[in-house]
Amino acid sequence: MAKESGADLIGIADPKELSGQEYQGNSPLEISEQFQSIILIGVMIPKGAFMPLPKGRALYTNTLMAGTATLRIISYKIARKLEEENYLASIAPSEGSEFGYWYADKKTLKADFSMKYAAFCAGLGSFGKNHLFISEKYGSRVRFMAIVTDALLEHGTRSATFLHSSCKNCTACIDACPAHAIHEDGTISRSSCAEYMFQTLGGLRCGMCIRSCPLSCPD
Repeated sequence: MAKESGADLIGIADPKELSGQEYQGNSPLEISEQFQSIILIGVMIPKGAFMPLPKGRALYTNTLMAGTATLRIISYKIARKLEEENYLASIAPSEGSEFGYWYADKKTLKADFSMKYAAFCAGLGSFGKNHLFISEKYGSRVRFMAIVTDALLEHGTRSATFLHSSCKNCTACIDACPAHAIHEDGTISRSSCAEYMFQTLGGLRCGMCIRSCPLSCPD
């Protein structure tokens, strides 16, 4: 159903995977212990939204919002179908702030759980130095939404490696970040990234860590 509605990626993760020591985000099980599966639905963001950056940030942001709208429709269909089958289902937002609402914790800038990490646990791909999920086909040009449900579905197997092999000797995203938020030691400053987008750019999204990535936008 998801693919017929326009999804490019779909996977299922075990919520318990988001409780391990190596995971640094929040767990959906902290919201409800009833959740048994996380359904990840992803759409690719067209390369044309990134190529005009940094001048084309309005174009880029608008295209991201279109991706979000598409994900909302797909996710709502899936949630309704699950409820028809007598399961509980709810839709998690695709990012910390959109459409004027704050979804993430304003102090930690963390969402209820990391969809990127859940996608990794579902076996859909790995991570980059930009702290974004990397798909083999689309690089970081992927936007996710997640459905949490009490339906016990078949969970995927996490990807073999956490950091994508192409990232080991590459610093493209670090060099391109205008907020200097991505660091050589593998850490990222969420506050620097958020301050740049919401204050310097007035709410427009940046996208330079994706635009500069050879896996996402090869020249």
